[in-house]
Amino acid sequence: MKKPTKKEIQTALLNAAQAARENSYSPYSKFKVGAAVLTRSGRIYTGTNIENASFGLTVCAERNAVFAAVGAGEREVVALALVTEKLPGAKINSPCGACRQVLTEFMKPNAPIYMAMLDGTKRTVVTKALKDLLPLVFNLTTVKK
Repeated sequence: MKKPTKKEIQTALLNAAQAARENSYSPYSKFKVGAAVLTRSGRIYTGTNIENASFGLTVCAERNAVFAAVGAGEREVVALALVTEKLPGAKINSPCGACRQVLTEFMKPNAPIYMAMLDGTKRTVVTKALKDLLPLVFNLTTVKK
């Protein structure tokens, strides 16, 4: 079996995230978000944002995807894709700070984050390494040394 290329992986993750976005429960913000993670085992897990009237209980798509993977026994995420709609003036929509911190628990610093915005049928993608999104990560393994 042929190993998928980086472009094939990116496309599969973005398509899965875009499909997950359709399951968003976002009655307050009306801002649908979909995420997909690829784990070391080669499986893809998805998540979407789920809002709550008590806003602090809202959970982002990225964390839902990671938690689905971890709940299935996975411990290493090798890539993440995020799909949102284009907001006026936005260059890209990236994971929030809480999601970035959770990602550091399960991803390596150089792992790719594919961030896509939909503008009609056009999908614009920006790729960054996790370490570029959260350069001063809080990590207990460095504290224990």
